[in-house]
Formats: sequence, structure tokens, C-alpha cells
Amino acid sequence: MTSIDFYFNAEDRLQVACRLAGKAVSQGKRVLVHAPDAELAGRFDRMLWTWQALAFVPHCAAHDPLAADTPVLISALEDASEAIPEGCDLILNLGAGCPPHFERFARLLEIVGAEDAERLAGRERYKFYQARGYQIANHDLAAAA
Repeated sequence: MTSIDFYFNAEDRLQVACRLAGKAVSQGKRVLVHAPDAELAGRFDRMLWTWQALAFVPHCAAHDPLAADTPVLISALEDASEAIPEGCDLILNLGAGCPPHFERFARLLEIVGAEDAERLAGRERYKFYQARGYQIANHDLAAAA
């Protein structure tokens, strides 16, 4: 069963997503980043290019020809028949709703921002997972700062 980590009180969700993706890559993991709209996917892509001056997190779109050799893949996972990239056991959700097919992954990372709308959407996702018996770990980013 998928284990779920909630990172809440994020001042900047995309910054946290970059940090989590970079950490996963440094641990030799492949990550699928669920970005349900093109604008969000583009912002995340640009941020990965610039968020650390002395490091680079290799990434591309999940449908890119280089995807098989790239550790961080960005996808909307819109099509139910869309194949989960081989070797990806981690999904990072940037959407407001639950990502499709999350149960196919060993681990799901959820980031909840500090704004009211983000908190409300995060609570709904949390309740959804909890009601289905998923094990959830909570990480308060405000306490870590």
C-alpha cells in the first residue's frame, strides 16, 4: 500500500517540491511530479533549472524522448491508460486534488501551502487518504524553520 507524506505550512509549494525532488534524486530515486496544468508544469520546470546555484536536478516531461534516462519526470497523468514510467516509485503531487493512479506508487508526497484555499484542498486530500486506510506521515514545515 502506498505510504503518504504530507508536508504542510509550506510558504512556497514549488520551492518545497524542488527540495523534495532534489533529495529523492540524491537518494537514487526516480520521481514523477504530477502537475495537472501546463502553466504549473512550466513554472516547476523553470524553477528546477534555477532553484540551486550549485546543483542541478535532471528533469523533463514524462513523454520526452529522454524520459527513460531522467530521474524527475513532470506529467499531468491525464489518461488512465498512461503508463507509469519504469522505476518511478515516488509521486509528488502539485495538484489541488488527489493525483490519478497514486496507488501504483510506493510513496506519495503531498505539499500543502499556508493559504486558506491550499489548506482546504489539503484537508480534503488528507481525509480521502485517511478514509481509505493509507498510512500518513505529517511534516510541519513551519516547525522545521
